[in-house]
Amino acid sequence: MPAAARTRADAIESDGEFEGPDPVAPPATGETLSTVVPAAMAGVRLDQALARLIPELSRARLQQWIRDERISVDGRAARASARVHGGEVLHVSPDPAPAELAARPEPIPLRIVYEDESILVIDKPAGLVVHPGAGNWQGTLVNALLHHDARAAALPRAGLVHRLDKDTSGLMVVARTLAAHTALVRALAAREVERVYQAIVCGRLPAATTVDAPIGRHPVQRTRMAVVPGGRPARTHVRPLGHLEASTWIECRLETGRTHQIRVHLASIGLPLLGDPAYGARAGQLPAGLSAIGSALARQALHAVSLAFAHPSDRRALRFDSPLPADIRGALDALAPGHGQPAAAAAPDVPDPAMREPRRGGTQRPATRARGPAS
Repeated sequence: MPAAARTRADAIESDGEFEGPDPVAPPATGETLSTVVPAAMAGVRLDQALARLIPELSRARLQQWIRDERISVDGRAARASARVHGGEVLHVSPDPAPAELAARPEPIPLRIVYEDESILVIDKPAGLVVHPGAGNWQGTLVNALLHHDARAAALPRAGLVHRLDKDTSGLMVVARTLAAHTALVRALAAREVERVYQAIVCGRLPAATTVDAPIGRHPVQRTRMAVVPGGRPARTHVRPLGHLEASTWIECRLETGRTHQIRVHLASIGLPLLGDPAYGARAGQLPAGLSAIGSALARQALHAVSLAFAHPSDRRALRFDSPLPADIRGALDALAPGHGQPAAAAAPDVPDPAMREPRRGGTQRPATRARGPAS
């Protein structure tokens, strides 16, 4: 057996659980893992057996690896639904798919807020595309992550677990290991990651509200999203932070993470984001001053100001905050009548920016509280 391979002893099933040695650790980059199916698992589906033997990996990922023939049973390809008998030797070779290797490292600067062996937290600038795609195969966040750490090439999408639109700025968490990636994806699916945004919308939001409306592809313009019957469930909590000239400074909290969710939901209630080229108000629909400020902004006024989650390795609570960037701050100042009128709602509930004590070996930059327009 190769030096990089590892073998697992049989486990004993008791009351639906497998006792004995701990499950197999997920294979590292470039490593082939070999393990023997315990006799107690006889009759179990292959994908279920693998999920129990390597619990750090999601069953969906293991099924994909089976389809990609990255997993073999006694040296042969198999189906996820095949039943194991016990005693089979499983080989797991998690080499990244060719599409995941297409991106090349590029020396693109990253603003790293926090970093340890499992995760990165970055503050993405507006204008940076997150993932390569049609028309944007270079100069993306993925290219930057590959340059920062070559090991990211072995991770799905270089460790990305969520996205921000090209012209949305703010905080993102990125996984640096396969186990961290799986844990963060699960946390997002379970709505255990708190994501808070601040934005400027055209129109007046008098009080806090929740937009609960399904989102799917626009029935005609397929590159856009829309509130549509039969779309995926989506919920956004919105509250005013300040009333401006013909506009409102707001906070948004996501319960779900659909494509363009905040932009679509706000447009659907008649409060499109200032400067939004896809979902914003059309030319001539806004007061001249507001239209000029939106044009000067040259992107949607949306920033991810806060991110909170449990560390994927030790479940330690982490929270990070990012100040509003200069362009949105400038728009707020320009729109504030008499430099700001507080909303009827309470003052912005921005948590203490001090993160809990960082993991030993981790590096964190001090966070800065986001503030309202200058007075």
